[in-house]
Amino acid sequence: MNSLVGAIPPSATLAISAKAKELAASGVSVCSFAAGEPDFDTPAPIKAAACRAIAEGKTKYTAAKGMPALCEAVARKFSAANGVLYDPETEIVISSGGKQSLWYAFEALLSPGDEVLIPAPYWLSYPEMVRLASGEARFVATEAADGYKLTPKALRGAIGARTRVLVLNYPSNPTGAVYSGAELRALGEVAVENGLWIIADEMYERMVYGAEPFVSIASLSDEIRARTITVNGCSKAYSMTGWRIGYAGAPAPVAKAMATCQSHLASNPCTPAQYAALAALTDSAVEGEVRSMVAAFADRSRAIYEALAAIPGVRVAKPEGAFYIFPDMRAFGLSSVEFCRRLLDEKHVAAVPGEPFGASSCVRFSYACSMENIEEGMRRLAEFCARLKP
Repeated sequence: MNSLVGAIPPSATLAISAKAKELAASGVSVCSFAAGEPDFDTPAPIKAAACRAIAEGKTKYTAAKGMPALCEAVARKFSAANGVLYDPETEIVISSGGKQSLWYAFEALLSPGDEVLIPAPYWLSYPEMVRLASGEARFVATEAADGYKLTPKALRGAIGARTRVLVLNYPSNPTGAVYSGAELRALGEVAVENGLWIIADEMYERMVYGAEPFVSIASLSDEIRARTITVNGCSKAYSMTGWRIGYAGAPAPVAKAMATCQSHLASNPCTPAQYAALAALTDSAVEGEVRSMVAAFADRSRAIYEALAAIPGVRVAKPEGAFYIFPDMRAFGLSSVEFCRRLLDEKHVAAVPGEPFGASSCVRFSYACSMENIEEGMRRLAEFCARLKP
């Protein structure tokens, strides 16, 4: 077996979700906060577009980088929503999900031994992708007092001779942190000064609940744009997790390398799913459903934050975006793995331990679930924490 692959642990998120589903299938009432996917159905116009494509025989190969019409729609979206101009022919790549876009970006940018800076806490797949691309992940600690956001000072201090890439995920999985335009500009300027590439994971851009509007780092200057690969997709904003359509905007040489990877590894993204994504980005009827979903997430964010903040011993920062909250449970004297194991076994509440996210004292709760699930789950959590007595 390939030792590189053999050393990679399975996804903790999927493992917890699978165990919760097994319990539920056996008749147990489970309150799950594990899965990182919206609980809403894919909007009807998107599903209808895919059905039409299949009925019309649009099921063959497309261009490796994605259908021209979808590349053009993505370029228009980047321009209108994010203030970033990308050439649809040379700077846009459609992929089979945001994960694949990220993987292609790492493959395009990294040589063996190159270093990637990842602010911690981090999404658990980043370091494994870096490892598979023959790079080395280096984690840069962020503090709860700073809203779990990377600072220019910390970034400067972490840059070494082999550092090539900075990963920025905002809104953040798992913390819900959102950077302001000024904060992003300051980080971007440090990256440009030091010749770093920036991989900007903006998958949760629509889920922003605080006073700060969402800003794409590539929009802040020509110099930053020239060093940035912007990754996004349809999974979260349009509740299309299973459709597997992601996209990226990047300088032409990087986009070409990413498309070359895709041509050999996947041929092209799923054709009917591309037609569905085209509808997501162009059908005006979809936008109303997206706004409704985001409003529901905002309500849930407030509810779960207030419930967690009321539990003695729990330390929690209010999330500003995405649909995750990341409380610190160190007061209860358990590792986050043991905390989550016992919580699921004893109270049938599924949450994800913080260890794989680089924060051993924290636990991730996804509030991409019903308000009823939040209320009942937090009631059970409060009972569980009371037993542990911080």
